[in-house]
Amino acid sequence: MKTHVTVLGIVHIVFGALGVASALLLMLIFGGAAGIVGATGDADAQFAVPIIGIAGTTLVVFLMALSLPGLVIGIGLLKLRPWARISGIVLSIFDLTFVPVGTIVGIYGLVVLLSKETERLFGGTPAAST
Repeated sequence: MKTHVTVLGIVHIVFGALGVASALLLMLIFGGAAGIVGATGDADAQFAVPIIGIAGTTLVVFLMALSLPGLVIGIGLLKLRPWARISGIVLSIFDLTFVPVGTIVGIYGLVVLLSKETERLFGGTPAAST
């Protein structure tokens, strides 16, 4: 089961890194667009600059808020931190809403993180022997 936890951690790190990179790219695009529109000097265009800035900032903050937890949880899963298992379960539930890839990752995460073997792996109580 340790292999599955490692794979899940790497998947969360990769998706988190892609999300952060996308947010930085959006910041560059919206910043460039605001700069180009602001450089025209047209009064109507000057009205659009704050709107572009607010829309870009909102998208970047939203994307970072979705991506950074996955990055942190992925690192925690690789290090087998107990908090990462619980946080990974919550993140997997949220992943279910991102059809189709997020749904697959969410189901895989829930199956892996809710198993008894994974609970023991993260320092939970050992299973009673029968």
